[in-house]
Amino acid sequence: MIRVLSDMPAGVLGLEAIDDVEKEDYEDVLVPAVEAAVAEHGKVRLVYVLGPDFDEYEGEAVWEDLKLGVRHLSSFERIAVVSDARWIGPAMKVFSVLLPGQARAFPLAEREAATRWAATGD
Repeated sequence: MIRVLSDMPAGVLGLEAIDDVEKEDYEDVLVPAVEAAVAEHGKVRLVYVLGPDFDEYEGEAVWEDLKLGVRHLSSFERIAVVSDARWIGPAMKVFSVLLPGQARAFPLAEREAATRWAATGD
């Protein structure tokens, strides 16, 4: 499941993945939220939290993620992924090379720093 986080600063979209993420989560939550942020701000500053209860992405959800990224590739200004999963840091380094914007990984304990970075770049 993906839910929108309401405690984000102006101009920052916050999302949290909980348990399993499925194709419907992209269709019903993530895609509309990203498209609304693009329509309102022109660019997306995203904080994406993979919480401790996050389990996995369903195969179709990964495909939806790729399609969204291709469709809005130049729309992402900053992406902060917040997770304690060890694979996130290396994955974000590879991913950041493909993005025109900036992408960074943060541990769960640094969620506030991730939000601040997404909002201000600091």
